[in-house]
Amino acid sequence: MLPLEGIQVLDLTRLAPGPHCTMILADLGAEVLKIEEPGPPTGRRAQQAAGQPTEWKVPGIDRHSPFNALNRNKRSMGLNLKTDAGREIFYKLAERADVVVEEFRPGVAKRLGIDYETLRPRNPRLIYCAITGYGQTGPYRTQVGHDINYIAMAGALGIMGPKDGPPTIPHNLLADYAGGGMHGAIGILAALLARERTGRGQFVDIAMTDGVLTLLAASLSNYFGAGLIPQRGEGMLDGAAPFYNVYRTKDDKWLSIGAIEPWFYANLCKALGREDLIPYEFDTARWPEIRQIFQDIFRTKTRDEWFDVLSQSDVCVGKVYRYDELEDDPQLQARQMFIELEHPEVGRVKQVGISVKLSETPGQVRRLAPRQFEHTTEVLQSLGYSAEDIAKLRQAGVVR
Repeated sequence: MLPLEGIQVLDLTRLAPGPHCTMILADLGAEVLKIEEPGPPTGRRAQQAAGQPTEWKVPGIDRHSPFNALNRNKRSMGLNLKTDAGREIFYKLAERADVVVEEFRPGVAKRLGIDYETLRPRNPRLIYCAITGYGQTGPYRTQVGHDINYIAMAGALGIMGPKDGPPTIPHNLLADYAGGGMHGAIGILAALLARERTGRGQFVDIAMTDGVLTLLAASLSNYFGAGLIPQRGEGMLDGAAPFYNVYRTKDDKWLSIGAIEPWFYANLCKALGREDLIPYEFDTARWPEIRQIFQDIFRTKTRDEWFDVLSQSDVCVGKVYRYDELEDDPQLQARQMFIELEHPEVGRVKQVGISVKLSETPGQVRRLAPRQFEHTTEVLQSLGYSAEDIAKLRQAGVVR
């Protein structure tokens, strides 16, 4: 048994936050149906596809590739929601669904006639989750943006990077995946639990900016309580401290050190042969000097040699891996964080594993990403449409 077995999810999303949210739900057993716009890209989608640099168009990793983990455990159908017939099909699906997930700009779903207020009378138990940059309320609600903008407005970007340099952009992990996708999944799971008690669905309003702000709860507590404003590159956890830092090794690889506690710092100094530095852990005036000493010492051995030495000395240490090194790590292997599945066309396909480990009802990767529109006929047949009906809908451009 899977924990979300029987939960039906309609997925209207395309970009990172929504697909990541529904991947989490699908991995835990939900039946996720991707509703995709049929036909070739038009309007802004066409502009984006035409203007994409050639070097970005890497074979095998498009949205519909079996290697795309974000679409695993899902089905796909092509449905034109701008047509009356397409909306009618969607209404039938929504009447049976438990969850709808979308990431349109506020107001778009209403213009399409598929917003929560339209769907709720048809299915009072429906949970409708909208993931956007700034949420459904406030003066920025319709403003466009991407991860970099949301983490900037939430205060996260401003505390990342070296003291005398610009803020460091942390890929699109914080807003898209943590602030949006994960918070969306949390909100949906909470709403499903609440429905068990109330019998009613509800609207889940997820703003990526809000999610990032929540990630800063501890840091902001220091600001609210003590007026402390972190300065980039000057704090213990952002590069100023020699005991919480990264160091280049003899083989030009990198090692991370996190020896914050006095006993771990003492162990580090002993392993490096510099017990004389133990009394100065929190002497910030000496941090630059100590960091330079550590830099010189770490250049005397390879990354893996240092890892073996320090991990056996009870020091908080970690290798800074490249992607092509991850699969060989024994800890990640033991946690089954890399799996392989068989695909009928491309053979063995590697995927990242499932991070949530449930002892009684574990999640499962049951199938790889579907071909675009692969399940349209199957879904329409389940709604009672005949082969003749489906053919007419295809000819009219309603489905694909």
